[in-house]
Amino acid sequence: MSQFFQIHSENPQQRLIYQAVDILRKGGVIVYPTDSAYALACHIGDKSALDKIKRIRQLDDKHNFTLICKDLAQISTFTKVNNDTHRLIKSLTPGAFTFIIDATKEVPKRMMHAKRKTIGIRIPDNNIALALVEELGEPLLSTTMIMPNDDHALSDPYEIRELLEHEIDLIIDAGMITCDASTIISCADGQIELIRRGKGEAPMLG
Repeated sequence: MSQFFQIHSENPQQRLIYQAVDILRKGGVIVYPTDSAYALACHIGDKSALDKIKRIRQLDDKHNFTLICKDLAQISTFTKVNNDTHRLIKSLTPGAFTFIIDATKEVPKRMMHAKRKTIGIRIPDNNIALALVEELGEPLLSTTMIMPNDDHALSDPYEIRELLEHEIDLIIDAGMITCDASTIISCADGQIELIRRGKGEAPMLG
């Protein structure tokens, strides 16, 4: 049976953030809010938790997982960021953007895209997500909370609990979040390319 925390979206209760991070460190899978949707997350080094997320979402090895980071320094540890990519990320974050970047050796191979060896990176404009990463001291391994055969992420934490209360360890309730997909920008191989237009606006990319 999963736990259910109601956390204030603007001023997250530190006691609950600490408890959520403790669950992550012990191998738990959580549902948490971002600035574009609810998402699933686990500790970056936990293979069994990652396998559980893959099973829930029915994902294959071609899926690009995302690392939720707190700042550019953290991003630089896990990805190969050149000057142009660094400037772009700095200008657009925190915000509803996902950057696809070549991964470094710090990223376990099971998390990368199987062929391209890339990983998604986000610094979301969401106080709960950033508080979790700050307390954890490392990125969250994350993917949007979309059930198999659905096109959009689940928006109601109570519906998520009804569906997954026996599958995951914690649901963080921050109210209804209507799915508004992040803008995806590829920075792989040193080339910047707009892949998907979403909530984040990047006028410099046309």
